Amino acid sequence: MHIGLFFGSFNPIHIGHLIIAKHFLNEKRVNEVWFVVSPQNPFKSASGLLNEYHRLHLVTLSIEDEPGLRASNIEFNLPKPSYTVETLAYLKDKYPEHQFSILMGSDGFQNLPKWKNAETLIKQCNFLVYKRPGFDLHDNFGASVIVEDAPALSISSTHIRQLIRSKKSIRYLVTDAAKEEIEKNNYYMDSIK
Repeated sequence: MHIGLFFGSFNPIHIGHLIIAKHFLNEKRVNEVWFVVSPQNPFKSASGLLNEYHRLHLVTLSIEDEPGLRASNIEFNLPKPSYTVETLAYLKDKYPEHQFSILMGSDGFQNLPKWKNAETLIKQCNFLVYKRPGFDLHDNFGASVIVEDAPALSISSTHIRQLIRSKKSIRYLVTDAAKEEIEKNNYYMDSIK
């Protein structure tokens, strides 16, 4: 089975993430998309993150009963911060029957040379890249890349957190199930950026 690995903090997961994942499924680029919730991204501060189990739960609620989408806590038991090259090696060992590709935006792809062991990752993995405004792919760094014009919404988790702290509506930006869970538990009401 061909699995698209969609790595992220998902702090929180939003409709934009889900639209991208469904696009790659609809276009038959992958058989499944796994949302790999990163406990700590090496490029982001850990202080700004909701607990990883809460974020995983929000992902699970958001994709419930949605065929082809799966929430993954695979990085929870790996060393922190999470490095994609290590997670990919672990997944290939654990699921040798699957083929894995990394699903990411063109903005993240342009930062690929800064990733830990990027050369190894480029040799061992295919990349499914969706275009983000202002981040054209001028160089694929020798990687195997499929570029998609996936529907893109200008939604960010940062903006959603700001709306929550300002006591403004996040309806239509996240799923109803995630919205209810966030409101019930007062997630993001503190000083998380």
